[in-house]
Amino acid sequence: MIHSVEKVQEDKLNQLVTFRLAREVYGINVMQIQEVLRRTTIALVPGAPSYVLGIINLRGNVVSVIDLRERLGLSYQEPKDESRIVIVEINHHVIGLLVDAVAEVMYVRQSEVEETPHVGNDEGNRYIYGVVHKNNRVHILIDINKLLTDEEMSELFEDS
Repeated sequence: MIHSVEKVQEDKLNQLVTFRLAREVYGINVMQIQEVLRRTTIALVPGAPSYVLGIINLRGNVVSVIDLRERLGLSYQEPKDESRIVIVEINHHVIGLLVDAVAEVMYVRQSEVEETPHVGNDEGNRYIYGVVHKNNRVHILIDINKLLTDEEMSELFEDS
């Protein structure tokens, strides 16, 4: 009986915000998301890395916006009306992630998360910590703490 109680405690329920990029559905832990914004004017930053679209003003704070498609190695697509900027906190820094559309909030038990199959290059795999099969779809789970290396973080936030 004790073992089953421990197993239930280990199988915690996670809440994810899911979004679309290309034809796939991705998920991020809701606790890492501050808010979701409609697409707004993004000011270009000369000399910024290719995955950085630019910056936005978020209530008086400057926030860098990353093209999540580019970061994950997906083909470019012109942003549309349903495109959103997901504001997240990575290592105590606020960053915006441009996604094609926000889908839904989904609850997932830890036991439902499957290990990511290693396909192709390790570059794309480094951001992904698992997959979940729900509602006849595969949802790819992203570890946003791995989206930027320490070097990239210091490059983006050198003044902070």
